[in-house]
Amino acid sequence: MVGDREPSRRSRWAGVVSLSLARLWKRATRTRPRRVATTLVSVAMTVALLVIVTGVALALADGGAVTDDDGDVWIEPAQSETLTTVDGVERPRLGATNERAAELRSHEGVAHASPVLAEPGQLERTTDGERRTVLLVGVVPDGEPRTVGGLPTDELASGDPHYADGSFDGPPEGDIVLSAAAAERLEADAGDQVAVPEPEVATEARSLSLSVSAVVETETAVETDVPVALVHLSELQSFTGAADGELADRIVLWGEEDEATAVATTTYPDAVVESSDGVDPTALFDDGLALATSVLSLLVGLVICASFVATTAGMNVNDDRRSLAVLESVGLSTGSRLTIVAVSTLVTTVCGALLGAGLGIVGIEGLNEFATATVAPGTVALSHSLFLPYAVGVGLLAGLLALPYPLAIAARTSVLEEVGR
Repeated sequence: MVGDREPSRRSRWAGVVSLSLARLWKRATRTRPRRVATTLVSVAMTVALLVIVTGVALALADGGAVTDDDGDVWIEPAQSETLTTVDGVERPRLGATNERAAELRSHEGVAHASPVLAEPGQLERTTDGERRTVLLVGVVPDGEPRTVGGLPTDELASGDPHYADGSFDGPPEGDIVLSAAAAERLEADAGDQVAVPEPEVATEARSLSLSVSAVVETETAVETDVPVALVHLSELQSFTGAADGELADRIVLWGEEDEATAVATTTYPDAVVESSDGVDPTALFDDGLALATSVLSLLVGLVICASFVATTAGMNVNDDRRSLAVLESVGLSTGSRLTIVAVSTLVTTVCGALLGAGLGIVGIEGLNEFATATVAPGTVALSHSLFLPYAVGVGLLAGLLALPYPLAIAARTSVLEEVGR
């Protein structure tokens, strides 16, 4: 008897869920398509905004890195100050990077190590002298086919002679590799000259002319048209003022990952050492400002989304009082009727969250395109595959928070009241 009762119970609940989905489909396509569409759009827009803000926070935590390199290990400064990006303009940087990178290269298991400095800078077009902003990336090439900033380092002359053992008075190589976007912005081709504007030169007052070694399509994990230019590290340090202290954003190591990680940890014990395997969403927890931004956006998104869902779902239930009364008259229990309302609300919310996740990812790409075309030389928001389950989870939680209101309306519905209306 118990065994027969259990399949019957499962069949009954399966029937209730099927009935709920069928009623929802009928409302969405026939009886109340505008009301269902309003709920979907409300949830989708809220979730899309949440995804975009989270993408901005992730880019903030990830340092705004917009292009890839093919290194095996990264050394980056620890994020210890939550206001660094606000009142200090730029992130913390590593010091003595040129000297320590040379030390790292001497270790077994490290094929090459290069500090990487990324700075927005202006270059003058030789055609008309007009200045254009690009993202300048400084590296120490070794002649091997490596990638930094999405561009091949072997297009630059091997070595970094301008460093001159820390004096920064050696002869500059004066070559530069442009991404296709940077070449288009500067209207330059391979073999052309571009000039560093005089105010940018931090050492002696002289003009610096760079010869375009190559124009290359960037190889990036994040699709973007950011104009990137690759130059020798010490030359970029000189005309950006980073030579004092030998500053760089990170050090990239190539070689055996385990051995390189061990050496990097010993050389920079207070820095963050990790494998360079793309966008890491856990970086949010290492940056106080980015974490606060994402948490605040999550709370605001949940409140707004839950409010929209509660309001529209409550209106739907109020309009469906007569239908619920009919279901009660044919024998459906209160629990079954409340289940129908709950399933309809949650399914609508999850569908809106899925739509919102897609809109949010598209919005991140659009935001990057707009920022690149206007004020930002780099990506301002990053996307990740985890954004889809994150959006669905937020939508589901918002739906659960909104459920008490429509359920309360449904629970007060009775056959006698509806017959008397």
